Amino acid sequence: MSGHSKWHSIKHKKAKEDAKRGNIFGKLSKSITIAAREGGSGDPENNFMLANAIAKAKEYNMPMDNIDRAIKRGTGEIDGEKFETIMYEGYGPGGTAIMVEVMTENKNRTAADIRNIFSKHSGNLGETGCVGWLFERKGLIFIDKAEVSDEESFMLDVIDSGAEDIEEDGDTYEIKVNISEFMNVRKKLAEMKIKMNSAEVSYIPKTTVEVSKKDAEKVLKLINLLDEHDDVQNVYSNIEITEEILQEVG
Repeated sequence: MSGHSKWHSIKHKKAKEDAKRGNIFGKLSKSITIAAREGGSGDPENNFMLANAIAKAKEYNMPMDNIDRAIKRGTGEIDGEKFETIMYEGYGPGGTAIMVEVMTENKNRTAADIRNIFSKHSGNLGETGCVGWLFERKGLIFIDKAEVSDEESFMLDVIDSGAEDIEEDGDTYEIKVNISEFMNVRKKLAEMKIKMNSAEVSYIPKTTVEVSKKDAEKVLKLINLLDEHDDVQNVYSNIEITEEILQEVG
């Protein structure tokens, strides 16, 4: 999981920079709108998808007015675009697998854009299911070790609340959670007054692919270009980057 931690750190840093510029708010709004519509309720207490989308929006200091408008678009209280969620799957340089989660009101346009980005940057957009089997959908929470005063008590409480696994990576705890227990673990950490670096539902690679410096540069460029597309919500990869290469290309 250390490879995933490194990649997550890259994504999280980039998202924070996007948040400063306001670039991420549009994507967060789409996520909330979809969750309110597909989850069947505008009340986060009765809609896990919405509760998670709101929590992520608050993580990036999205204003409550924006959150409320996004919920109302999802419930139909105010007019808005009719978005749908689509997962694209493909291959990147070095034999890496890439999954691209999009929310779009025009799937033909978005599909053409995503295919174009893959083909122009040493990738190949594949058929549905071509790499999905290499990933599992889990809740993923990252916490700085400095937040924890009693490690043994922390681990026991988090596991008891529903966490599947806790791993250490440098100065960070990485908590993996089944989707059904994700909000329970979040609530427990809040009760313990432990600040989370990030908490999200993610596609975690079952195995990773270590790449050369040359391929790492290509894969990161491809992923960044995909991530910058307005319709792209998340990009997942099974890339494994050594610390040495990460320092050179990150």
